[in-house]
Order: sequence, then structure tokens, then C-alpha cells
Amino acid sequence: MSTSELNEPSGVPLRRRKRNNYSLLVLAAGIFLFAAAAGALYYALRPVTLRIAVGPPASDDQKLVQALAQTFARDASSVRLSPIITEGAAESIALLAASKADLAVARGDLELPANAESVAILRKNVVVLWTPSGLPAKGSKKPPAAKIKSLDDLAGHRVGVIGRTQANVTLLRVILTESGVNPDKVAISQFATNQIVELTRDPTIDAFMAVGPLDSKITTDAIAATATARGEPKFLPVDVSEAIAQKHRLYESEEIPASTFSSSPARPDDKIETVSVNHLIIAPKSLSDTAVGTFVRQLFAVRQALARELPTAAKIEKPDTDKDAALPAHQGAAAYIDGTERTFLEKYSDYLWGGILLLSGLGSAGAWLRQYFKRDEREKNTLHRDNLLAMISKVRQADSSEELTAMQCEVDGILRETLESYDDGAIEEGDLSAIGLVLEQFHHAVVDRRVAIGAAAPDLPRRRAL
Repeated sequence: MSTSELNEPSGVPLRRRKRNNYSLLVLAAGIFLFAAAAGALYYALRPVTLRIAVGPPASDDQKLVQALAQTFARDASSVRLSPIITEGAAESIALLAASKADLAVARGDLELPANAESVAILRKNVVVLWTPSGLPAKGSKKPPAAKIKSLDDLAGHRVGVIGRTQANVTLLRVILTESGVNPDKVAISQFATNQIVELTRDPTIDAFMAVGPLDSKITTDAIAATATARGEPKFLPVDVSEAIAQKHRLYESEEIPASTFSSSPARPDDKIETVSVNHLIIAPKSLSDTAVGTFVRQLFAVRQALARELPTAAKIEKPDTDKDAALPAHQGAAAYIDGTERTFLEKYSDYLWGGILLLSGLGSAGAWLRQYFKRDEREKNTLHRDNLLAMISKVRQADSSEELTAMQCEVDGILRETLESYDDGAIEEGDLSAIGLVLEQFHHAVVDRRVAIGAAAPDLPRRRAL
């Protein structure tokens, strides 16, 4: 223990240590609050990684998603992508339904989860129906004519459908039904996308169907292969495309321009009506609006730049934000598209103001509680002030120096307690000034009384200033 502490009353160091401990607690609380605020800010601004299921491997969809993931990572975007490669759309949808993926790439007419909503349209898949005209006879200059001239003639024939998904068969049956053809009277055979050769060599196939983007290499190769093996294609228009779009809202009426699949010879030689179905990115309704909105913003920001490397990126479109859409747009995507996105402050201003008001209320409550718990010290301070005023009268009536010295020692104790109460915050500076004024009057009275009784001030031990 230091010499100064030995000279102090025993209660002073303990009280001072308590005040120091209180200051340390306040400092620790401040550091904790700052760390909590910094942690909350980091949590709010940290990059969000969305798992996206896409397949099959090496497909255009997988390449596009992989390119998006690399671009977002390179640009240090606030939303990143983590691709999950699947065997196809069916597996991607299953992962989304099981909450093992946040996003999925799928066709809009597949069996989607009930809570699935559209985030972005990657492309439109159009239906292409054609029938071979047959190879010309040797030595004949007359071009052969196709046996099937329209969809009405498909009854009793077999259609070869490219793609193993059941959605293609369902779509063909819808087209046949709306065209007035009993789908049960049309045989259907499905071929994988790598079975184009087998498709063209099958003599039982009278017509062909492909579903894909207008620039699909698979569709173009299949048309060229059937033309080589079985004669120029006769394209079959879907004249009831508008009616199909009205009744089956997942499908849309579309037009295939002339020379889409070949310019020489022109395939088709004129525009034809057909139906299309969207190929899109979907997300569950429960996925964060902020995350989806930010993802869509980033997607359309890099779309044009990405199209220089992947032409398929240029086909990305915004989803339909109408509330009565067949597959409604996710709220986050709709907010971005409609320009109704809210900033961070707009979203959380109510919480921020509420927090400020709460902290203000807690501060006021804390101050009131502190004053309440210190009420005894304030009452003691008032009592000390009254005692000092009473001592001034006693000083004027003192008969000896010893009485004055005793009263001065008592006043020293009062002063010490008053200063400690001030340090503890029990009394305000105004109360301390009032005590100082009374003390000044007391000391003047002591000096005057000593002169009056002719007594000298005794040598009192020197005390360390408080």
C-alpha cells in the first residue's frame, strides 16, 4: 500500500476502487455495444451465397450458370452463386423442393413445387413440328409432296419426340387436343438428344417434334438430318396457339420466323405459328426478397457483357410481374423490375428509430433508477447542509479553541462525504456549490470567533486534499 493510501481514511480507497471498477464496467459495456453493432453491420452487409441447381452437365444452362458464378465472384458481388450440377431439371426441382438448393433452372411446364416463383427467364423454348416430304424418285423432276399437311392429318401416325422429358409428351397432347385431334390416336416415341441418327432412320416415324430455343443446335441438326434421310421438311403450324395460351397459361403463342433453321434452302420458307414455354430460374417464395432482388440486379447488369462469351446470355428476360401470372415473379425480382426496391434505411428505419427510442428510454430509466438508489445520499447531503448552517450559530457561541477545532474536524468529515456523494453522482454540481458557500461562511465564522476569544489556531495534522 502506498504512503498516500496510508494517510487516507480506510473507506476512501475502497470507494475509489469501486468508482474505478464502475468506470471499467462502463468502458467494457461500450466496447461490447460497439462490437455488437459492428457484428450486426458485418452480418447485414456480408456476401450471400445462393445454391443453384442446374443440369445436365455440359449443357448450355450449366455453362451459363457457371459463367455467372465466376463473374459474381470476380466482381466481389454481394450475392454469389454456388452451382449444384444435376442430371437434369427433374433432379434440380427435387433439390429445390427439399430445400437443398435456393434456386433451380427448370422449364415452366414441369411439376414445380407449390411455393416456386420465377426469378428470371433464361430463354423461350418453342415447339417445332415437321414431317418429311420424302425423297424424290429417280429421274423425276417433280418434288415429292408430304403425306401429312397439317396437324389434322396426324391421327393414325407416329410422332418422334426429341427429349426424354414427359413434359414434351404432355405439351404435344395439349397441342393435339386443342387442334381437334384425339391424342390417343397418335402414337408417340421419345428419343434422347443424342439419338438423332436413330430417329431419322426409324421408318415408323411420320412426324417429328423438338422443343428448344430458336437457335437450338439439336433442333437444327435434327431438321437437317431428316431432310437428308427422308426429304425436305414440311413444317406444321400450330394455328390454335392463341387458344392454347388462353387455356394453358404456362404456354405462350409464338412465331417462328422464316429461314430460322436454314437460309439455303429456307427452313421454314415462311413464318409459322407455334407455342412456347419459358425456361427459367425459380426460387421458393420464402427466399429472402433482398437476396433475390440483388441477384436479379446483378444478373441484368452483367447480361450484355456475358453475351459476348455466351450468346445464350442475351436471351435472358425479366419475368412477368403481373399478380395473375401463371408462375408469379418472386417478390424480390418484382420489386427490382417495377422499381419499388427499398434501400437499407427504408427497410430498417423503423427498427433503427425504435432502437434509438428504446436506448433513450433505457437511458432515462437508468438515470431515474440511479437517482432513486442514491436518494439516501441526497437526503444525507441536505442534512449535512442544514448541520453546517446550524454549526455557524454554534461557532459564534463557542468559548474555547478546542470547541472550534472539534467543529472543524466534524466539518472535514461532512466535506469528505459530500465530495464522495458528488463523485458517485448522487448530487449535482449545484448542490456542491451550495455546500461550498456554506463552508465558506463557516470558516469565516471560525476565524472571527478565534479573533474574538483571542485563541490561535492549533497545529492540526495536514490532510491530503480531496
